[in-house]
Amino acid sequence: MYNHDMDSGLVLRTENLSKVYNGGYVRVAALKSVNISIRKGEFVTIIGPSGSGKSTLLHLLGALDRPTSGKVYVDGIDIYSYGDSELAMIRNRKIGFIFQAFNLINRTTVLRNVEMPAIIAGIPSDVRVAKAMQLLRMLGIEDKANFKPISLSGGQQQRVAIARALINDPAVILADEPTGNLDSKTGLEVIELLSTLCTKYHKTVVMVTHNLEHASMSTRSIYIRDGMIEKEVVYQ
Repeated sequence: MYNHDMDSGLVLRTENLSKVYNGGYVRVAALKSVNISIRKGEFVTIIGPSGSGKSTLLHLLGALDRPTSGKVYVDGIDIYSYGDSELAMIRNRKIGFIFQAFNLINRTTVLRNVEMPAIIAGIPSDVRVAKAMQLLRMLGIEDKANFKPISLSGGQQQRVAIARALINDPAVILADEPTGNLDSKTGLEVIELLSTLCTKYHKTVVMVTHNLEHASMSTRSIYIRDGMIEKEVVYQ
């Protein structure tokens, strides 16, 4: 099958993406025919007021929820044409997640947390440990490998989460308010780190944020209002 997306460098694309929630007597259209295209190496921010649909969009891009209609292509794959078990596999291998609350497992080590997606993907132990240590080294927290996440600072915990998001070399990293639990200085460091992942390592990052200063450090911002794209701002 001819894959136009891969030829044109598109990593993520939506086609008339819509999501309607049935809330008893009321049907709420959270997203209405959203079309976006994101290329390899881009750092794209999604901005909008509460209830605008930005979190719904991120969940649909990340295969965490199925759309009411429309399509999402990741690396040229029409992800919602697959059943739940295949979709879970695509999500594990193609998409990395970074959350506001870090979502780390505190009863195990930093190293084990980073390894987790690779364990699910069935990657052999020696390969995944070497990759996890390489990522921790790259992110400046190699010395924390055998610590429990709870003993780390917020900024260090978010670096662990970034390493975990990178372990399976995903097509795209989705970040949901990744600086929301951090002070402003640490938050800025995390944004600079995400920006470097795109410029230096050609990773692709899509981030939901409220912070306009952080947004201005991305390649472009997509503004969402009432479930629709209001405008796009290109920074660089």
